[in-house]
Amino acid sequence: MSTSGLDPSAAHDFQADILGVESIAAVPTILDVVCRTTGMGFAAVARVTEDRWVACSVSDDIAFGLKAGGELKVETTICHEIRQGGKAVVINHVGEDPTYRGHPTPALYGFQSYISMPIVLPDGMFFGTLCAIDPKPANLNTPAIIGMFKMFADLIGFHLDANQRVVSSGAALRLYANIVQSDAAPICAFNKDFRLIAFNKAHNDEFFRVNGFHTKVGDVFPDLFIPEQAAVMRANMSRALTGEAYKVEAVFGRPEFGQPCWEITYTPLRDETGAIIGAFHQAHDISARLLAEAELRDAQEALRQSQKLEAVGQLTGGVAHDFNNLLTIIRSSIDFLRRPNLPEERRARYMDAVSDTVDRAAKLTGQLLAFARRQTLKPEVFEVGARLHAVADMLDTVTGARIHVVTETPDAPCFVRADLSQFETALVNMAVNARDAMDGEGTLTLRLVCSGAMPPIRGHAGAPGRFAAVSLADTGGGIAPQQLVQIFEPFFTTKAVGKGTGLGLSQVFGFAKQSGGDVSVESMVGQGTTFTLYLPEIEAEPNRESVARQGSADFPTGAGESVLVVEDNVEVGRFATQILEDLGYRTTWATNAEDALEKLGPDGSGFDAVFSDVVMPGMGGIQLAKTLRLRMPGLPVLLASGYSHVLAQEGAHDFELLHKPYSADQLGRILPRLIAKT
Repeated sequence: MSTSGLDPSAAHDFQADILGVESIAAVPTILDVVCRTTGMGFAAVARVTEDRWVACSVSDDIAFGLKAGGELKVETTICHEIRQGGKAVVINHVGEDPTYRGHPTPALYGFQSYISMPIVLPDGMFFGTLCAIDPKPANLNTPAIIGMFKMFADLIGFHLDANQRVVSSGAALRLYANIVQSDAAPICAFNKDFRLIAFNKAHNDEFFRVNGFHTKVGDVFPDLFIPEQAAVMRANMSRALTGEAYKVEAVFGRPEFGQPCWEITYTPLRDETGAIIGAFHQAHDISARLLAEAELRDAQEALRQSQKLEAVGQLTGGVAHDFNNLLTIIRSSIDFLRRPNLPEERRARYMDAVSDTVDRAAKLTGQLLAFARRQTLKPEVFEVGARLHAVADMLDTVTGARIHVVTETPDAPCFVRADLSQFETALVNMAVNARDAMDGEGTLTLRLVCSGAMPPIRGHAGAPGRFAAVSLADTGGGIAPQQLVQIFEPFFTTKAVGKGTGLGLSQVFGFAKQSGGDVSVESMVGQGTTFTLYLPEIEAEPNRESVARQGSADFPTGAGESVLVVEDNVEVGRFATQILEDLGYRTTWATNAEDALEKLGPDGSGFDAVFSDVVMPGMGGIQLAKTLRLRMPGLPVLLASGYSHVLAQEGAHDFELLHKPYSADQLGRILPRLIAKT
């Protein structure tokens, strides 16, 4: 073997190349891994130019005699051919290799096995080779060995490029670690046997921090963990070895060291043919982040609770004010009704006042439930244009003579399925706001546009399909931009105290959402406001008049039919049975659904109908009705509810429903009709 020192007259700075390779702390480990993995005795990183071959780092266990800085005549090396061809050379056994058995280099340097991988910088410049030789044959031409050499050569090339870029930019610092070593995150690479083949300093430092000992190349990585964690680690590594690149969160470490939570990224390691030969494992301790996220969730929950308390305060004040006004009317009227010798005219006046006030209280409750989307709607199919004209006629009275009401509807009919009463209430609520905005004078335009899509509203995506768009446009003073974001909030109002509860538009919002639509608002200060209600459009169905519009003017009575009343509230139960008895029915009272089923027996004999509340402890009214439909399909069931999240979300399941507060007249009209069907 012929070696010599560096030619001081050479233009190229080979000493800088040697220092650059030496600055890569992982290179000695790489050479050691190469020798241990292949069984070869000599490995080196060489700088190869057109006329020079210089060793930059060497591992020599066969007394080859070459050290860092030593030089071979480039024309006598196979690396010279690799530089020209740009491809790796792998020789298992020189004597059996048809290409190299007559080549002079093996004989010159006395080796039988040889492998050399080109080191190419990211910009495409050839730097040199990562090579190994041994006087004995070796099994080198395998995907695992070639892939390992390729990975190490790429790492060295990447680091050398980074180092050169730092130097060329005039940076004061030099990069003394390869790409893996320079990463603050723990990184390791393992082969298909789960053995570590490389890792950076951060990996070893962090492993020591959470386990109390260091790792070394060749360790079976999962076996270093406590049993329950070993199984998880082996499963994660197996996924990567199947070719999956993914992230996972898991707890690793020993209890006495805190067991932090890690976010681990796995990436398969492939050779030049694409075959998987191992995988990379990169970890980040996310314990602090998870703690911060938990603290943020706690803070957000505290904020939500605070907002709930604020809403409850607004609810208490607003509802208490309105209900106290209503209760004042009822209480005063009842006091007068108790007086003896009260003239019939005044008695009728006070009774009407009580009845009207109860209706107003029910409407106020309905507005609250509509905003909360808890209102149990009674949808029916109706033609929007016709109802819009009907409401417009009524609005002439509501808005006053100085407001001109204009209605624009298409000639073609437009049908929706919604609660007609709530629809009309929504229009009236929007019209009243428009009237107040115009200070009693201007133009209110009601317009219907059919078969259009619903646009994006308040940041929510639009909806495809056909929607009926009912808009109310006024010529008032408009709404300030900062108020538009609050316009649908309950109890938010710009009106003076006593002029409004702030529930009108919240009813519109709740009704629209619960009906599968939405409501938008556009306004410009000084030029007016337009509210647009969107409801899903459907094909026409046969007209069905609601129960409220049927019946005669006669007060209905029963004929001794037996009704099972199911009501858990004592006062309501007593009152319901009293109403039914006054209407001519026989009653039996059950305080819960389970008691009702026991009283009905196996076939419900002796009972003509069941009148049940919806919200009860244990089995609710809906479930009771479903049970009776299966067991006793001929027994009619009438449900009553003033509020139920089940009804709001799922509907009444085709059972007849009576809304609380109900009147004796309403109960008396619907019950005979149900019994007559059986």
